[in-house]
Amino acid sequence: MVYVLIDEYGSDEFIRRISDPVWFQALGTVLAFDWNASGLTTILTAALKEAIRNEEYDLGLFICGGKGKTSRKTPEEIREWGTRASFPESSVGNLVYNSRMSAKVDSALVQDGFQIYHHSFFFSKSGAWAVVQQGMNEHLGTARRYHWFSENVNDLVCEPHAGFFSETSPPRVLDLTARKSEKNRALSVDLVHAGYASLMKEIRLLRAYATPVSRMASFERKGEQLTLLELDDAEFLTHPVVTEDFSKSKYLERVLSRLAEEKPRTYEQLVATAGVGPKTVRALALVGEVIYGAPPSYEDPARYSFAHGGKDATPYPVDRAVYDETIEMLGNAARRARISFQERSAILRKLGETVDK
Repeated sequence: MVYVLIDEYGSDEFIRRISDPVWFQALGTVLAFDWNASGLTTILTAALKEAIRNEEYDLGLFICGGKGKTSRKTPEEIREWGTRASFPESSVGNLVYNSRMSAKVDSALVQDGFQIYHHSFFFSKSGAWAVVQQGMNEHLGTARRYHWFSENVNDLVCEPHAGFFSETSPPRVLDLTARKSEKNRALSVDLVHAGYASLMKEIRLLRAYATPVSRMASFERKGEQLTLLELDDAEFLTHPVVTEDFSKSKYLERVLSRLAEEKPRTYEQLVATAGVGPKTVRALALVGEVIYGAPPSYEDPARYSFAHGGKDATPYPVDRAVYDETIEMLGNAARRARISFQERSAILRKLGETVDK
């Protein structure tokens, strides 16, 4: 089916389709997975990688990474294919950077309780790329899949996703990629530019507020009275600062010291700095919110992520033309593929069940 699809539409279009969570899900049914099986992601990407082995250059399609330890080999695999395909060094460097940043953004900037354990990076000879990575929430017992596509990414740290696949939506998600978080992101950069001493004063205020006698705290700073946000309103009953551990962390302090010294010009450069992770960006985000009144978004970015709509008209009715196009494309590929009649029948049956769902 991969050969047929690339022959018909080209490798760039195949990569674009892979970045669509619904199309990817439909393709996964070909392997007879249930729609809500977390293994669909890991097995499908592994099967695609194996299916084109030794034919990557002819197809113009390269697949790197995978599950667990294999995901950490992604940069090495990208460089290996770049050398074998004679890609310019700058192009290879950009692909490696985009792979690393997509993983970092979904683990640090989208704090939704899903731990990333699978990362696959698809790219073509022309430089088009897509990311399919998955995280697991052990408390909820469910997985979430994150999709990226190069043509949709205007900014790696501002709403870069092509879509999500998620069964559940946690009640509170810190989404620093949202446009609503733009002011908070800008403040984070300003905070590290102010210098380490100034930044640590702000962090100490949060540490003091994390374990106060009362829910309202006031401090003297530079001769002025500073009153932090009143968090007694119902809106803030589950605010992260209430339960955040602001006990002294030498590692966090070292990272903040490095940021203050390097003074990244943009938020993307801040996030790309070695050592910066979820706790660092969360600390900066909370300083920006609690002390300076610039709240980030706490809405789940996976909300209404399906491009095809829903049967219940949420967020809008199913676009039947697009829905039918997806199934027809995969059905035609199955009919043209060099497989047995039994395999073809099974694939078409599973695609039919996808339509019924």
